[in-house]
Amino acid sequence: METISIIDAKNHVDQKVKIGVWLTNKRSSGKIAFLQLRDGSAYFQGVVVKSNVTPETFELAKEVKQETSMYVTGTIHEDSRSHFGYEIEIEAIEIVGVSEDYPITPKEHGTDFLMDHRHLWLRSKKQFANMQIRNEITRATIEFFSQEGFIKFDAPILTGSAPEGTTELFHTEYFDKDAYLSQSGQLYAEAGAMAFGKVYTFGPTFRAEKSKTRRHLIEFWMIEPEMAFMHQEESLEIQERYIAFLVQNVLDHCDYALTLLGRDKELLQGYTKLPYPRISYDEAIQLLQDSGEFDGLEWGADFGSPEETYLANHFSQPVFVVNYPKAIKPFYMKPHATRDDLVVCADLLAPEGYGEIIGGSERATDPDYLEAQIKKAGLNEKDYQWYLDLRRYGSVPHSGFGLGLERMVTWISGEDHIREAIPFPRMLNRIYP
Repeated sequence: METISIIDAKNHVDQKVKIGVWLTNKRSSGKIAFLQLRDGSAYFQGVVVKSNVTPETFELAKEVKQETSMYVTGTIHEDSRSHFGYEIEIEAIEIVGVSEDYPITPKEHGTDFLMDHRHLWLRSKKQFANMQIRNEITRATIEFFSQEGFIKFDAPILTGSAPEGTTELFHTEYFDKDAYLSQSGQLYAEAGAMAFGKVYTFGPTFRAEKSKTRRHLIEFWMIEPEMAFMHQEESLEIQERYIAFLVQNVLDHCDYALTLLGRDKELLQGYTKLPYPRISYDEAIQLLQDSGEFDGLEWGADFGSPEETYLANHFSQPVFVVNYPKAIKPFYMKPHATRDDLVVCADLLAPEGYGEIIGGSERATDPDYLEAQIKKAGLNEKDYQWYLDLRRYGSVPHSGFGLGLERMVTWISGEDHIREAIPFPRMLNRIYP
């Protein structure tokens, strides 16, 4: 008899197997007990028929508590009524670890309660599905950039400088010097691009802002590619290919997770069609003003959630908004060739109300211009001399972008809140123990 995982049940129909599981829920009709089981690979039903097992086994099936761990032995059958498609007819149960008074019962619970019990909430079907999708996006990211000839380049988590100003940084001391938890690996990735041509970073980043929106986290993971000898349009082509690749791989490898979440797979399939629309910031402002829904919106304003939602939904596709006002973007972006008030950049907005999932730009290459921008931003010039060196010694046109992993997971999974997309979120002013 073979010990298997639930996910492999399809390969063992009408065979007797053993599986290590946890109980998520149960019900009994008197002569049959139905056990809802999970093992970390999938969820399915175990059926215990009173007439086919010992009295002790049937009594155990009726009395076993939620989240008790056990081995079940039985025969796999097809079950066309379930999402999973298979079940196990149990003939023996061996308790491994008992569970009493499990706090997250099958009833509805509030957000604060679930966040306080995040370490247990991870066991639920929704969290299981989200983590499966997150894992696939991580795997597909590595595959995509490997195929595209990128080198993975690890940026430091403790930094001495900030790519987007110090107001949203966590400050600490690095022995006798100031240091910050990284808010981006971008500046270091630019150094990598000057050495290796095409690189990407993939790691944790931190923003010290007390936000309570459904889109923001204090700690999150970023994928940040940087590419030498590349202008913005070439970068946009890589970005849209990357997003379509991620969506397609989730569709190909996470069908069960998407089914558990009730996600519209045909809608997701539409997001793999390229190219994505491109509109300028100027055109976006005009579109928003003409809609009559954004009174008082003027040129120069940054877009919030309502504006981003309207723009992306207008196209029913992810849409690039290119060339924003210089005044609302970071210091490192390349100035526009013909307009001093713009920079060469783009945000990719996801439809269905999920907003910006990628921010990117062509990077400024003139060291004098960059130095002036660093001063204007109120940053310490000495901290950025190494960054200016990248322009002093063989600078080339180069571009890059950043994608927030959790925002991507939230969009693809169709979840309402970004908290669903990270195992242990540090957000909503809450530090998990």
